[in-house]
Amino acid sequence: MNNAAIIASSERAEWPQVRVNGIELDPEAIAREMQYHPAENREDAIYLAAQALVIRELLDQRAAELGVEVRPAAGETAEEALIRGLLECEVQVPEADEASLQRFYQANQARYCSAPLVAASHILLAVPAEDAVGRSQQREVALQLISQLQEAPERFAELTKRHSDCPSKEQGGALGQISQGQTVPEFERQLLRLPEGLSAQPLESRYGLHIVRVDQRIDGRQLPYEHVRDSIARELGERVWRKAVVQYLETLMAEAEIEGIVLRAADSPLVQ
Repeated sequence: MNNAAIIASSERAEWPQVRVNGIELDPEAIAREMQYHPAENREDAIYLAAQALVIRELLDQRAAELGVEVRPAAGETAEEALIRGLLECEVQVPEADEASLQRFYQANQARYCSAPLVAASHILLAVPAEDAVGRSQQREVALQLISQLQEAPERFAELTKRHSDCPSKEQGGALGQISQGQTVPEFERQLLRLPEGLSAQPLESRYGLHIVRVDQRIDGRQLPYEHVRDSIARELGERVWRKAVVQYLETLMAEAEIEGIVLRAADSPLVQ
């Protein structure tokens, strides 16, 4: 069902008429909230904004009912502090036991390795990220150069000097040793997966297309459980908390009288 069909029409122009336990949402508040909910069309944006305000109103009403008062932390608004305090009172989640943490580690060992170290050289064919035509043309050039290098690998320095738009061309295209966090993310993600040798496809980044040769690769090592236990505990705790918050919101909705909109708790911005 289209979100627009869910919203009841208002006599006040196009804004939905939504009430939460008898309290009507202010259309101006919905209009202000829309900026935080980009959508494919205006109707969906109105729906998402109204949904967020309904959930906020439910939480505000529950906090007032319980008399929750919380001092905002640094960088936190009064409303954010109130919601935090309410959830701390009402949403209790158990901590994962040691056996659960160990099982998660054993099932996901590939995630817990130190980053590889790669020594690489490249030829940069510079082209702006927004220039789709230019990128397509440069890709053809890159594939031609890769084909030449596959036939004559010893020409890498020569072709780098002739074609590269990176200052590293003066050193044969050498980038030195690269590990995680040392270059732009979109280039790094591709580079650190490559085996030694010439990449058969150019790599793309915000700067253009890169013809890459991995000169040396030192794979990451498996991190022991003791080194990653706390991060696993945080991740599992966050998953359990998010599920508990969704269930809590669903309970509030089920007990409330909400008119003019049908909510989907799992889509709430509160748990994004």
